[in-house]
Amino acid sequence: SVQKKDNNLPKISLRMLSLHNGQDKKMIWVAFQNRVYDVTESRLWLNGKHYEHWAGQDLTAELASAPHGIAVFDKFECIGILD
Repeated sequence: SVQKKDNNLPKISLRMLSLHNGQDKKMIWVAFQNRVYDVTESRLWLNGKHYEHWAGQDLTAELASAPHGIAVFDKFECIGILD
């Protein structure tokens, strides 16, 4: 189950998440519903920006106005749980 899988994931703080915004570090991360995803390989997140959204933060509230649903996160690896 998903819950069991999540228990093996590291906890990632908001500060750690914010450091992976596509500006300084190679890896680009975003959070959604307390899960952190690595979007580094996505051409849609070049330089940490995707339309008006910036990486390195929790995008849960912003997704409500997006033209796509949560299934978009299925393409990316969940690398941790937002702490």
